[in-house]
Amino acid sequence: MLAFLLRRLVSLIVTVWLATIVVFTVLQLVPGDPALLMLGVNAQPDTLAALRSQMGLDQPILTRYLDWAGGLARGDLGVSLTYARPVAELVAERLTVTLPLALLSLAISTVLALPLGLYAAARRGRGGDWAVLGFAQLGVSMPSFWIAILLILLFSLTLHWFPAGGFPGWDAGIGPALHALVLPALALAVPEAAILARVTRTAVLDTLGEDHVRTARAKGVGRTAVLLRHALPNALIPVATVLGLQISFLVAGAVVVENVFTLPGLGRLLYQAIGQRDLIVVQGVVVLLALFVVAVSALVDIACALADPRPKGVSS
Repeated sequence: MLAFLLRRLVSLIVTVWLATIVVFTVLQLVPGDPALLMLGVNAQPDTLAALRSQMGLDQPILTRYLDWAGGLARGDLGVSLTYARPVAELVAERLTVTLPLALLSLAISTVLALPLGLYAAARRGRGGDWAVLGFAQLGVSMPSFWIAILLILLFSLTLHWFPAGGFPGWDAGIGPALHALVLPALALAVPEAAILARVTRTAVLDTLGEDHVRTARAKGVGRTAVLLRHALPNALIPVATVLGLQISFLVAGAVVVENVFTLPGLGRLLYQAIGQRDLIVVQGVVVLLALFVVAVSALVDIACALADPRPKGVSS
């Protein structure tokens, strides 16, 4: 088990290191002068040169990378030239919107997907099964931003149940804040619920064919009890794997949905930083998202290995 944990730790470090190289290199290769874009075409040459020096653009790319990566290792993401504030502070501030949004989306997708997957597995080949599969196919095929627009048209502009955008802040109270997050969370949750429902259905069907489930049936255990007590617990490992990956994708997927609903989250910060060519903010946010995805993936692998060591070849 210790060797497995060390392999996962080394893999995590190498993946994050490669991510920093890719993110930094790609952003440096983007055409255009960030300093000129920030100051405008009428900027004085000395002012432009001073800003380029402040941004480190007059240094070799390797020097710039080492400086940035060294600061990153110390937890220093740099200072935003647009906001004149540490990037770490900006990220922490925006996470108070993005993380609750992702967690609410995860809760909605789980509440929708697990009953639907169980229902479809219990009625395999019947109308209910096909209805769930149809919902799953429809949910996967529609992007979150399109679902967000449909939700705004229906629940905001027609029924006036939820705001079409904006965020009152947690200082206004938990109720108003969550009220503003319901539609964005639902837009993120529907595609994830569709995927999770299909995974749950498949995992439960696979479990229903195992010996201990057939034995339970032979002993006269009812269908509902077989599903809930014998099939579902054993099907939770693949479901938990997908669920863990969805957390990271929900945080990354919030980039688009936050802009549709004008939420002041991490995604909107990234979008604005790209438009303003604030590269230090873009680099910091993207690398943190990559680190979050890799860390969640590693934790899911470790949790699954602890629950069932056989597939990972883990030995105690």
